[in-house]
Amino acid sequence: MRNSSGKNVLVLLAASAVFLAWRPLGVESPSQVPSAATYDEPYRPQFHFTPAKNWMNDPNGLVYYKGEYHLFYQYNPLGDEWGHMSWGHAVSRDLVHWRHLPVALREENGIMIFSGSAVVDRQNSSGFCATTGPDDRSCLVAIYTGHTSTRQTQNLAYSNDNGRTWTRYAANPVIDLHRRDFRDPKVFWHEASRKWVMVAALPPEHQVRLFGSPDLRHWTALSTFGPAGATGGVWECPDIFPLPVGGEPGQARWVLSVNVNPGGVAGGSADQYFVGQFDGTTFVNENPAGQVLWADYGKDFYASTSFSDLPPADGRRIWMGWLDNWEYAAQVPTNPWRGAQSIPRVLKLKRYREGLRLVQEPVRELQALRGRETILKDQGTGAANRWLESSEVRGDTLEIEAEIDPGHCAEFGLEVRKGKGEETVIGINRRKSELFVDRTHSGTTAFNPEFPGRHVAPLDLTGGKNVKLHVFVDRSSVEVFANDGATVISDRIFPSRESQGLVFYSRDGEARIVELRIWSLRSAWRDPEQ
Repeated sequence: MRNSSGKNVLVLLAASAVFLAWRPLGVESPSQVPSAATYDEPYRPQFHFTPAKNWMNDPNGLVYYKGEYHLFYQYNPLGDEWGHMSWGHAVSRDLVHWRHLPVALREENGIMIFSGSAVVDRQNSSGFCATTGPDDRSCLVAIYTGHTSTRQTQNLAYSNDNGRTWTRYAANPVIDLHRRDFRDPKVFWHEASRKWVMVAALPPEHQVRLFGSPDLRHWTALSTFGPAGATGGVWECPDIFPLPVGGEPGQARWVLSVNVNPGGVAGGSADQYFVGQFDGTTFVNENPAGQVLWADYGKDFYASTSFSDLPPADGRRIWMGWLDNWEYAAQVPTNPWRGAQSIPRVLKLKRYREGLRLVQEPVRELQALRGRETILKDQGTGAANRWLESSEVRGDTLEIEAEIDPGHCAEFGLEVRKGKGEETVIGINRRKSELFVDRTHSGTTAFNPEFPGRHVAPLDLTGGKNVKLHVFVDRSSVEVFANDGATVISDRIFPSRESQGLVFYSRDGEARIVELRIWSLRSAWRDPEQ
Protein backbone atom coordinates (compact mmCIF):
# COMPACT_ATOMS: atom_id res chain seq x y z
CA MET A 1 0.00 0.00 0.00
CA ARG A 2 1.30 3.42 -0.92
CA ASN A 3 0.59 6.88 0.47
CA SER A 4 1.52 9.78 -1.77
CA SER A 5 2.46 12.05 1.15
CA GLY A 6 4.15 9.31 3.16
CA LYS A 7 3.03 10.94 6.44
CA ASN A 8 0.73 8.14 7.62
CA VAL A 9 3.38 5.54 6.92
CA LEU A 10 5.96 7.51 8.90
CA VAL A 11 3.58 7.88 11.82
CA LEU A 12 2.91 4.16 11.84
CA LEU A 13 6.60 3.35 11.63
CA ALA A 14 7.40 5.75 14.46
CA ALA A 15 4.66 4.31 16.66
CA SER A 16 5.90 0.78 15.96
CA ALA A 17 9.46 1.79 16.82
CA VAL A 18 8.34 3.24 20.15
CA PHE A 19 6.39 0.10 20.98
CA LEU A 20 9.25 -2.22 20.07
CA ALA A 21 11.81 -0.12 21.91
CA TRP A 22 9.83 -0.06 25.15
CA ARG A 23 10.85 -2.67 27.64
CA PRO A 24 11.45 -2.70 31.39
CA LEU A 25 14.72 -1.12 32.44
CA GLY A 26 17.48 -3.70 32.66
CA VAL A 27 16.12 -6.19 30.11
CA GLU A 28 19.00 -6.92 27.73
CA SER A 29 17.06 -7.89 24.63
CA PRO A 30 13.42 -7.96 23.44
CA SER A 31 13.61 -11.74 23.10
CA GLN A 32 13.73 -11.98 26.89
CA VAL A 33 10.52 -9.95 27.27
CA PRO A 34 7.52 -12.29 27.01
CA SER A 35 4.93 -9.52 26.70
CA ALA A 36 4.54 -5.75 26.71
CA ALA A 37 3.18 -6.02 30.27
CA THR A 38 6.36 -7.53 31.71
CA TYR A 39 7.19 -6.22 35.19
CA ASP A 40 3.65 -4.98 35.66
CA GLU A 41 1.82 -8.31 35.89
CA PRO A 42 -0.25 -9.18 38.97
CA TYR A 43 2.08 -9.98 41.89
CA ARG A 44 5.20 -8.89 39.99
CA PRO A 45 7.68 -7.49 42.55
CA GLN A 46 8.81 -3.97 41.78
CA PHE A 47 12.08 -3.85 43.74
CA HIS A 48 12.93 -7.53 44.18
CA PHE A 49 14.82 -9.39 41.49
CA THR A 50 12.72 -11.72 39.35
CA PRO A 51 13.48 -13.24 35.95
CA ALA A 52 11.49 -11.90 33.01
CA LYS A 53 9.99 -15.37 32.64
CA ASN A 54 10.36 -19.00 33.74
CA TRP A 55 11.44 -20.67 36.99
CA MET A 56 14.08 -19.34 39.39
CA ASN A 57 15.27 -20.59 42.78
CA ASP A 58 18.62 -20.29 44.65
CA PRO A 59 20.88 -17.28 44.18
CA ASN A 60 24.29 -18.49 42.97
CA GLY A 61 27.74 -17.07 42.44
CA LEU A 62 27.18 -13.65 44.01
CA VAL A 63 30.36 -11.71 43.25
CA TYR A 64 31.54 -8.13 42.71
CA TYR A 65 33.92 -7.53 39.81
CA LYS A 66 35.05 -4.37 38.05
CA GLY A 67 32.17 -2.21 39.19
CA GLU A 68 29.39 -4.78 38.76
CA TYR A 69 27.49 -6.97 41.19
CA HIS A 70 26.84 -10.32 39.54
CA LEU A 71 23.77 -12.35 40.44
CA PHE A 72 23.62 -15.86 39.05
CA TYR A 73 20.65 -18.02 39.96
CA GLN A 74 19.12 -21.45 39.51
CA TYR A 75 17.06 -21.12 36.35
CA ASN A 76 14.97 -23.24 34.01
CA PRO A 77 15.30 -21.70 30.53
CA LEU A 78 12.47 -23.90 29.24
CA GLY A 79 9.57 -23.37 31.64
CA ASP A 80 8.09 -22.06 34.88
CA GLU A 81 8.60 -25.25 36.90
CA TRP A 82 11.81 -26.68 38.34
CA GLY A 83 13.93 -28.53 35.78
CA HIS A 84 16.80 -28.23 33.29
CA MET A 85 18.75 -26.34 35.94
CA SER A 86 21.13 -23.75 34.54
CA TRP A 87 22.67 -20.52 35.79
CA GLY A 88 20.66 -17.45 34.88
CA HIS A 89 22.60 -14.19 35.07
CA ALA A 90 22.04 -10.51 35.86
CA VAL A 91 24.32 -7.61 36.78
CA SER A 92 23.87 -4.36 38.69
CA ARG A 93 25.95 -1.35 39.59
CA ASP A 94 23.91 -0.48 42.68
CA LEU A 95 22.24 -3.70 43.98
CA VAL A 96 18.86 -2.21 43.02
CA HIS A 97 18.62 -1.96 39.23
CA TRP A 98 19.44 -5.27 37.55
CA ARG A 99 20.26 -5.91 33.90
CA HIS A 100 19.40 -9.32 32.48
CA LEU A 101 22.17 -11.14 30.63
CA PRO A 102 22.05 -14.39 28.64
CA VAL A 103 22.09 -17.68 30.53
CA ALA A 104 25.64 -18.17 31.81
CA LEU A 105 25.89 -21.94 32.23
CA ARG A 106 23.37 -24.26 30.61
CA GLU A 107 22.43 -27.85 31.28
CA GLU A 108 24.57 -29.88 28.92
CA ASN A 109 25.07 -33.57 28.10
CA GLY A 110 22.54 -34.59 30.75
CA ILE A 111 24.34 -32.65 33.50
CA MET A 112 22.36 -29.95 35.25
CA ILE A 113 24.11 -26.91 36.71
CA PHE A 114 23.22 -26.85 40.41
CA SER A 115 24.10 -24.20 42.98
CA GLY A 116 27.58 -22.85 43.63
CA SER A 117 29.68 -19.72 43.91
CA ALA A 118 31.97 -17.43 41.93
CA VAL A 119 35.26 -15.75 42.87
CA VAL A 120 37.71 -13.28 41.45
CA ASP A 121 40.99 -15.09 40.81
CA ARG A 122 43.11 -11.96 41.26
CA GLN A 123 46.54 -13.52 40.79
CA ASN A 124 45.56 -16.11 38.18
CA SER A 125 46.24 -18.97 40.56
CA SER A 126 44.05 -21.18 38.36
CA GLY A 127 45.85 -20.35 35.13
CA PHE A 128 42.48 -19.62 33.52
CA CYS A 129 42.94 -15.87 33.22
CA ALA A 130 44.00 -14.38 29.91
CA THR A 131 46.27 -11.80 31.53
CA THR A 132 46.51 -8.41 29.92
CA GLY A 133 49.43 -7.08 31.93
CA PRO A 134 51.04 -6.91 35.37
CA ASP A 135 48.31 -4.61 36.72
CA ASP A 136 45.44 -7.00 36.04
CA ARG A 137 45.91 -10.76 36.12
CA SER A 138 42.33 -11.47 37.21
CA CYS A 139 39.30 -13.29 35.86
CA LEU A 140 36.06 -14.75 37.19
CA VAL A 141 35.88 -18.43 38.15
CA ALA A 142 32.60 -20.21 38.89
CA ILE A 143 32.50 -23.28 41.11
CA TYR A 144 29.29 -25.26 40.71
CA THR A 145 27.70 -28.65 41.28
CA GLY A 146 27.19 -30.86 38.25
CA HIS A 147 24.09 -32.97 38.82
CA THR A 148 22.90 -36.25 37.34
CA SER A 149 20.37 -38.69 38.78
CA THR A 150 23.16 -40.76 40.33
CA ARG A 151 26.02 -38.37 41.16
CA GLN A 152 26.88 -34.82 42.16
CA THR A 153 30.36 -33.40 41.59
CA GLN A 154 32.10 -30.03 41.89
CA ASN A 155 33.16 -28.32 38.69
CA LEU A 156 34.77 -25.13 37.34
CA ALA A 157 34.07 -22.64 34.60
CA TYR A 158 35.85 -19.37 33.89
CA SER A 159 35.24 -16.05 32.16
CA ASN A 160 37.66 -13.53 30.71
CA ASP A 161 35.04 -11.01 29.57
CA ASN A 162 33.48 -9.83 32.84
CA GLY A 163 31.17 -12.82 33.10
CA ARG A 164 29.51 -12.44 29.71
CA THR A 165 30.70 -15.79 28.35
CA TRP A 166 31.98 -18.87 30.16
CA THR A 167 34.25 -21.80 29.38
CA ARG A 168 33.98 -25.07 31.26
CA TYR A 169 37.23 -26.50 32.61
CA ALA A 170 38.25 -29.40 30.38
CA ALA A 171 39.30 -31.59 33.34
CA ASN A 172 36.01 -31.32 35.26
CA PRO A 173 35.05 -32.48 37.82
CA VAL A 174 37.59 -31.16 40.31
CA ILE A 175 36.02 -33.03 43.27
CA ASP A 176 34.14 -36.30 42.94
CA LEU A 177 33.26 -38.17 46.14
CA HIS A 178 31.15 -40.67 44.17
CA ARG A 179 28.07 -39.54 46.06
CA ARG A 180 24.55 -38.93 44.91
CA ASP A 181 24.19 -35.94 47.27
CA PHE A 182 27.20 -33.63 47.54
CA ARG A 183 26.50 -30.08 46.45
CA ASP A 184 26.43 -26.28 46.68
CA PRO A 185 30.12 -25.31 46.96
CA LYS A 186 30.93 -21.89 48.42
CA VAL A 187 34.56 -20.88 47.79
CA PHE A 188 36.61 -18.01 49.20
CA TRP A 189 40.27 -17.02 49.54
CA HIS A 190 41.59 -17.52 53.09
CA GLU A 191 44.39 -15.01 53.38
CA ALA A 192 45.87 -16.29 56.66
CA SER A 193 46.57 -19.77 55.24
CA ARG A 194 47.12 -18.55 51.65
CA LYS A 195 44.70 -20.94 50.03
CA TRP A 196 41.25 -21.25 48.55
CA VAL A 197 38.69 -22.83 50.88
CA MET A 198 35.50 -24.59 49.80
CA VAL A 199 32.56 -25.52 52.00
CA ALA A 200 30.04 -27.93 50.45
CA ALA A 201 27.02 -29.81 51.76
CA LEU A 202 26.64 -33.50 52.49
CA PRO A 203 22.86 -33.17 52.70
CA PRO A 204 21.54 -36.46 54.16
CA GLU A 205 24.32 -36.60 56.76
CA HIS A 206 23.53 -33.05 58.03
CA GLN A 207 27.16 -32.15 57.51
CA VAL A 208 29.30 -29.74 55.56
CA ARG A 209 32.80 -30.63 54.38
CA LEU A 210 35.65 -28.18 53.94
CA PHE A 211 38.36 -28.48 51.29
CA GLY A 212 41.51 -26.47 50.52
CA SER A 213 43.27 -25.66 47.24
CA PRO A 214 46.20 -23.56 46.02
CA ASP A 215 44.79 -23.13 42.49
CA LEU A 216 41.03 -23.95 42.45
CA ARG A 217 41.81 -27.09 40.43
CA HIS A 218 43.32 -29.45 43.01
CA TRP A 219 41.48 -29.91 46.30
CA THR A 220 42.32 -31.62 49.60
CA ALA A 221 39.80 -32.47 52.32
CA LEU A 222 40.29 -30.36 55.46
CA SER A 223 37.53 -31.15 57.96
CA THR A 224 33.84 -31.89 58.47
CA PHE A 225 31.26 -30.03 60.57
CA GLY A 226 27.96 -31.45 61.82
CA PRO A 227 25.46 -32.76 62.59
CA ALA A 228 24.41 -29.80 64.72
CA GLY A 229 21.56 -27.33 65.03
CA ALA A 230 18.46 -28.09 62.99
CA THR A 231 18.51 -31.52 61.34
CA GLY A 232 14.85 -31.99 60.42
CA GLY A 233 15.70 -31.99 56.72
CA VAL A 234 18.68 -32.12 54.37
CA TRP A 235 21.45 -29.52 54.65
CA GLU A 236 22.05 -27.32 51.62
CA CYS A 237 23.70 -24.10 50.40
CA PRO A 238 26.35 -23.48 53.09
CA ASP A 239 28.29 -20.24 53.38
CA ILE A 240 31.10 -19.23 55.73
CA PHE A 241 32.52 -15.76 56.36
CA PRO A 242 34.07 -13.59 59.10
CA LEU A 243 32.29 -10.67 60.74
CA PRO A 244 33.56 -8.12 63.26
CA VAL A 245 31.75 -8.07 66.60
CA GLY A 246 29.89 -4.79 66.91
CA GLY A 247 31.11 -2.60 69.74
CA GLU A 248 34.12 -4.81 70.47
CA PRO A 249 37.17 -3.48 68.61
CA GLY A 250 39.53 -6.20 67.43
CA GLN A 251 36.99 -8.97 67.99
CA ALA A 252 35.63 -11.09 65.14
CA ARG A 253 33.93 -14.41 64.63
CA TRP A 254 33.13 -16.67 61.70
CA VAL A 255 29.54 -17.34 60.71
CA LEU A 256 28.63 -20.65 59.09
CA SER A 257 25.23 -20.46 57.40
CA VAL A 258 23.51 -23.75 56.55
CA ASN A 259 20.09 -24.01 54.95
CA VAL A 260 17.76 -26.85 55.90
CA ASN A 261 14.79 -28.33 54.02
CA PRO A 262 12.34 -29.32 55.45
CA GLY A 263 12.46 -28.65 59.18
CA GLY A 264 12.47 -24.85 59.05
CA VAL A 265 11.24 -22.81 61.98
CA ALA A 266 8.01 -21.90 60.15
CA GLY A 267 7.79 -25.18 58.22
CA GLY A 268 9.49 -26.26 55.03
CA SER A 269 12.77 -24.62 54.08
CA ALA A 270 14.73 -22.10 56.17
CA ASP A 271 18.19 -20.75 57.00
CA GLN A 272 20.12 -21.47 60.20
CA TYR A 273 23.57 -20.29 61.23
CA PHE A 274 26.41 -21.09 63.62
CA VAL A 275 28.88 -18.68 65.22
CA GLY A 276 32.45 -19.67 66.04
CA GLN A 277 36.09 -19.75 64.95
CA PHE A 278 37.76 -20.90 61.75
CA ASP A 279 41.54 -21.40 61.49
CA GLY A 280 41.75 -22.25 57.79
CA THR A 281 41.09 -25.92 58.44
CA THR A 282 38.33 -26.43 61.02
CA PHE A 283 35.22 -24.53 62.05
CA VAL A 284 34.50 -24.69 65.80
CA ASN A 285 30.99 -23.79 66.95
CA GLU A 286 31.04 -21.73 70.15
CA ASN A 287 27.41 -22.57 71.02
CA PRO A 288 26.00 -25.92 72.18
CA ALA A 289 25.62 -28.35 69.27
CA GLY A 290 21.89 -28.65 69.81
CA GLN A 291 21.21 -24.91 69.78
CA VAL A 292 19.45 -23.60 66.67
CA LEU A 293 19.93 -20.02 65.50
CA TRP A 294 17.55 -18.96 62.73
CA ALA A 295 18.52 -16.19 60.34
CA ASP A 296 14.90 -15.51 59.39
CA TYR A 297 11.68 -16.62 61.10
CA GLY A 298 9.44 -16.23 58.08
CA LYS A 299 8.61 -18.98 55.66
CA ASP A 300 10.29 -17.46 52.62
CA PHE A 301 14.04 -17.01 53.03
CA TYR A 302 16.19 -19.87 51.79
CA ALA A 303 19.44 -20.75 50.04
CA SER A 304 21.12 -17.59 51.29
CA THR A 305 24.58 -16.73 50.03
CA SER A 306 26.85 -13.71 50.39
CA PHE A 307 28.70 -11.63 47.82
CA SER A 308 32.35 -12.46 47.25
CA ASP A 309 35.08 -9.89 46.61
CA LEU A 310 33.31 -6.74 47.75
CA PRO A 311 35.86 -3.89 47.83
CA PRO A 312 37.69 -3.72 51.19
CA ALA A 313 36.74 -0.06 51.43
CA ASP A 314 33.08 -1.06 51.36
CA GLY A 315 33.49 -3.02 54.60
CA ARG A 316 30.14 -4.80 54.29
CA ARG A 317 29.07 -8.42 54.11
CA ILE A 318 25.93 -8.56 51.94
CA TRP A 319 23.76 -11.54 51.23
CA MET A 320 20.52 -12.49 49.47
CA GLY A 321 18.19 -15.46 49.73
CA TRP A 322 15.48 -17.11 47.66
CA LEU A 323 12.18 -15.53 48.67
CA ASP A 324 10.16 -18.74 48.53
CA ASN A 325 9.63 -22.13 50.14
CA TRP A 326 9.92 -25.60 48.65
CA GLU A 327 6.53 -26.55 50.16
CA TYR A 328 4.64 -24.44 47.62
CA ALA A 329 7.09 -22.70 45.27
CA ALA A 330 5.78 -24.64 42.26
CA GLN A 331 2.19 -23.49 42.93
CA VAL A 332 2.58 -19.76 43.60
CA PRO A 333 0.11 -17.86 41.37
CA THR A 334 2.57 -15.90 39.26
CA ASN A 335 2.97 -15.83 35.50
CA PRO A 336 5.05 -15.93 33.29
CA TRP A 337 7.71 -16.35 36.02
CA ARG A 338 8.08 -18.12 39.34
CA GLY A 339 10.54 -17.21 42.06
CA ALA A 340 11.96 -14.02 43.59
CA GLN A 341 15.09 -13.04 45.49
CA SER A 342 15.07 -11.17 48.79
CA ILE A 343 16.29 -7.61 49.02
CA PRO A 344 20.06 -7.52 49.62
CA ARG A 345 20.90 -7.35 53.33
CA VAL A 346 23.96 -6.22 55.28
CA LEU A 347 25.09 -8.69 57.94
CA LYS A 348 26.53 -7.79 61.33
CA LEU A 349 27.31 -9.56 64.59
CA LYS A 350 26.06 -8.10 67.84
CA ARG A 351 26.43 -9.34 71.38
CA TYR A 352 23.23 -9.85 73.37
CA ARG A 353 22.71 -11.38 76.80
CA GLU A 354 22.35 -14.81 75.24
CA GLY A 355 25.47 -14.48 73.07
CA LEU A 356 26.55 -13.31 69.63
CA ARG A 357 23.73 -13.08 67.13
CA LEU A 358 23.38 -12.16 63.48
CA VAL A 359 21.81 -8.79 62.66
CA GLN A 360 20.45 -7.95 59.20
CA GLU A 361 19.81 -4.53 57.69
CA PRO A 362 18.48 -3.62 54.22
CA VAL A 363 21.22 -2.20 52.00
CA ARG A 364 21.27 1.60 51.94
CA GLU A 365 21.15 1.59 48.14
CA LEU A 366 17.41 0.85 48.29
CA GLN A 367 16.87 4.42 49.49
CA ALA A 368 17.34 5.53 45.87
CA LEU A 369 13.82 4.22 45.18
CA ARG A 370 12.17 6.37 47.83
CA GLY A 371 9.42 8.64 46.59
CA ARG A 372 7.12 10.84 48.65
CA GLU A 373 7.88 10.73 52.38
CA THR A 374 5.17 10.91 55.04
CA ILE A 375 6.10 11.65 58.66
CA LEU A 376 4.01 11.34 61.82
CA LYS A 377 5.15 11.81 65.44
CA ASP A 378 3.75 11.21 68.90
CA GLN A 379 0.25 9.91 68.15
CA GLY A 380 -1.86 7.08 69.50
CA THR A 381 -2.86 4.36 67.08
CA GLY A 382 -6.37 5.75 66.74
CA ALA A 383 -5.19 9.26 65.87
CA ALA A 384 -2.53 7.80 63.57
CA ASN A 385 -5.15 5.88 61.62
CA ARG A 386 -7.36 8.91 61.20
CA TRP A 387 -4.36 10.82 59.92
CA LEU A 388 -3.37 8.00 57.55
CA GLU A 389 -6.90 7.88 56.15
CA SER A 390 -7.13 11.64 55.65
CA SER A 391 -3.68 11.72 54.07
CA GLU A 392 -4.58 8.81 51.76
CA VAL A 393 -1.33 7.02 52.63
CA ARG A 394 -1.50 3.69 50.83
CA GLY A 395 0.32 1.66 48.23
CA ASP A 396 1.56 -1.73 47.06
CA THR A 397 5.25 -0.77 47.30
CA LEU A 398 6.09 0.87 50.61
CA GLU A 399 8.98 1.29 53.01
CA ILE A 400 7.87 1.86 56.60
CA GLU A 401 9.96 2.84 59.61
CA ALA A 402 8.08 2.97 62.89
CA GLU A 403 9.10 3.37 66.52
CA ILE A 404 6.24 2.32 68.78
CA ASP A 405 5.80 2.69 72.53
CA PRO A 406 3.70 -0.33 73.58
CA GLY A 407 2.35 1.36 76.69
CA HIS A 408 0.36 -1.26 78.55
CA CYS A 409 -1.43 -2.86 75.62
CA ALA A 410 -1.28 -6.62 75.13
CA GLU A 411 -0.74 -6.58 71.38
CA PHE A 412 -0.07 -3.97 68.73
CA GLY A 413 1.15 -3.64 65.18
CA LEU A 414 0.09 -2.75 61.67
CA GLU A 415 -1.88 -4.25 58.84
CA VAL A 416 -0.44 -3.81 55.36
CA ARG A 417 -1.89 -4.48 51.90
CA LYS A 418 -5.28 -4.07 53.55
CA GLY A 419 -8.42 -4.18 51.46
CA LYS A 420 -11.79 -5.83 51.24
CA GLY A 421 -11.40 -9.04 53.26
CA GLU A 422 -7.61 -8.91 52.93
CA GLU A 423 -4.79 -7.93 55.25
CA THR A 424 -1.30 -9.00 56.23
CA VAL A 425 -0.80 -8.44 59.94
CA ILE A 426 2.60 -7.49 61.37
CA GLY A 427 2.15 -7.70 65.12
CA ILE A 428 3.90 -7.77 68.48
CA ASN A 429 2.52 -9.83 71.36
CA ARG A 430 3.91 -8.26 74.54
CA ARG A 431 2.89 -11.07 76.87
CA LYS A 432 4.74 -13.66 74.80
CA SER A 433 7.55 -11.33 73.66
CA GLU A 434 6.86 -12.28 70.05
CA LEU A 435 6.93 -10.66 66.65
CA PHE A 436 4.65 -12.26 64.09
CA VAL A 437 3.42 -11.99 60.52
CA ASP A 438 -0.06 -13.40 59.92
CA ARG A 439 -0.82 -13.96 56.23
CA THR A 440 -3.91 -16.10 56.77
CA HIS A 441 -6.08 -13.47 55.06
CA SER A 442 -3.37 -11.90 52.91
CA GLY A 443 -5.13 -12.54 49.60
CA THR A 444 -4.79 -15.61 47.38
CA THR A 445 -3.78 -18.44 49.73
CA ALA A 446 -5.66 -21.55 48.57
CA PHE A 447 -3.05 -22.73 46.05
CA ASN A 448 -1.37 -24.81 48.78
CA PRO A 449 -2.56 -25.73 52.30
CA GLU A 450 0.89 -24.98 53.74
CA PHE A 451 0.81 -21.35 52.59
CA PRO A 452 -1.63 -19.58 54.96
CA GLY A 453 -0.37 -19.17 58.50
CA ARG A 454 1.06 -17.10 61.32
CA HIS A 455 4.85 -17.02 61.59
CA VAL A 456 6.36 -16.14 64.93
CA ALA A 457 9.77 -14.94 66.14
CA PRO A 458 11.11 -14.11 69.61
CA LEU A 459 11.51 -10.38 70.28
CA ASP A 460 13.33 -8.78 73.18
CA LEU A 461 10.86 -6.49 74.99
CA THR A 462 12.63 -6.34 78.37
CA GLY A 463 12.49 -3.10 80.31
CA GLY A 464 9.41 -1.84 78.46
CA LYS A 465 11.55 -0.64 75.57
CA ASN A 466 10.07 0.78 72.41
CA VAL A 467 9.80 -1.45 69.37
CA LYS A 468 11.38 -0.46 66.06
CA LEU A 469 9.98 -1.86 62.84
CA HIS A 470 11.50 -1.47 59.38
CA VAL A 471 9.13 -2.99 56.83
CA PHE A 472 9.40 -3.42 53.07
CA VAL A 473 6.12 -4.10 51.30
CA ASP A 474 6.18 -5.16 47.66
CA ARG A 475 3.44 -6.45 45.39
CA SER A 476 3.90 -10.02 46.62
CA SER A 477 6.04 -9.90 49.76
CA VAL A 478 6.70 -8.38 53.15
CA GLU A 479 10.11 -8.29 54.84
CA VAL A 480 10.10 -7.17 58.47
CA PHE A 481 13.25 -6.08 60.32
CA ALA A 482 12.55 -5.53 64.02
CA ASN A 483 14.73 -3.74 66.57
CA ASP A 484 17.46 -2.76 64.14
CA GLY A 485 17.46 -6.13 62.39
CA ALA A 486 17.79 -8.34 65.45
CA THR A 487 14.69 -10.26 64.36
CA VAL A 488 13.61 -10.78 60.75
CA ILE A 489 10.52 -12.30 59.15
CA SER A 490 10.19 -12.64 55.36
CA ASP A 491 6.96 -13.84 53.75
CA ARG A 492 5.41 -13.95 50.30
CA ILE A 493 1.83 -12.63 49.97
CA PHE A 494 -0.56 -12.46 47.02
CA PRO A 495 -3.15 -9.74 47.68
CA SER A 496 -5.47 -8.09 45.20
CA ARG A 497 -3.96 -5.07 43.51
CA GLU A 498 -6.70 -2.93 45.08
CA SER A 499 -5.62 -3.91 48.61
CA GLN A 500 -3.22 -1.07 49.38
CA GLY A 501 -4.35 0.17 52.80
CA LEU A 502 -2.19 0.65 55.91
CA VAL A 503 -3.70 0.54 59.42
CA PHE A 504 -2.24 0.45 62.93
CA TYR A 505 -3.92 -1.47 65.73
CA SER A 506 -3.57 -2.14 69.46
CA ARG A 507 -5.50 -4.38 71.83
CA ASP A 508 -6.25 -4.09 75.54
CA GLY A 509 -4.85 -0.57 75.63
CA GLU A 510 -3.42 1.85 73.10
CA ALA A 511 0.12 1.94 71.77
CA ARG A 512 1.74 5.23 70.85
CA ILE A 513 3.48 5.95 67.56
CA VAL A 514 6.66 7.72 68.66
CA GLU A 515 7.75 8.30 65.08
CA LEU A 516 6.53 7.01 61.74
CA ARG A 517 8.11 7.46 58.32
CA ILE A 518 6.57 6.03 55.18
CA TRP A 519 7.95 6.17 51.66
CA SER A 520 6.32 5.08 48.46
CA LEU A 521 8.91 3.15 46.46
CA ARG A 522 9.43 3.54 42.74
CA SER A 523 9.83 0.50 40.54
CA ALA A 524 13.44 -0.58 40.14
CA TRP A 525 12.49 -1.80 36.68
CA ARG A 526 11.29 1.60 35.47
CA ASP A 527 13.30 4.00 37.60
CA PRO A 528 16.37 5.40 35.79
CA GLU A 529 19.62 3.73 36.80
CA GLN A 530 21.60 5.64 39.40
